[in-house]
Amino acid sequence: MTDPTGRDLVLTRLIPAPAAALYRAWTEPELIKRWFAPHPFTVAQAETDPRPGGATRIVMRGPDGSEFTSRGVYLELVENARIVFTDAYGCAWEPAEKPFFTGIITFTPEDGGTRYTALARHWNAEDRAAHEAMGFHDGWGRCADQLADLAARL
Repeated sequence: MTDPTGRDLVLTRLIPAPAAALYRAWTEPELIKRWFAPHPFTVAQAETDPRPGGATRIVMRGPDGSEFTSRGVYLELVENARIVFTDAYGCAWEPAEKPFFTGIITFTPEDGGTRYTALARHWNAEDRAAHEAMGFHDGWGRCADQLADLAARL
């Protein structure tokens, strides 16, 4: 996958689970709590309204008890195939103070499971670089491993 704009970060994995299990894990709050934060972080709260324009809110908790809230809205949902969300809006269509990225998550059936692709498209190259420096590949990679473990049991 090429990125002529210099704004994308991408993680892809072949996960030995059906696309339906991965989609559920991305849209059901109780499942999100089980994989979405890289250990030793946890998800303290997860709220979803999986429809275009529906809000999502996830609160991650660090080992020291500090909390980090992520808000956004869904832009597109294609059951068992694609989820697009953005933090450009905090809830409903209220603009966020500082939008950071749009997430494009795809689930493509392949021999041996599902090709899971998580693309983070940033508003500018500086935000992309900041996200990469924060540990995008390591953090999102550990979450993908946790997602795979969970999806195999669904």
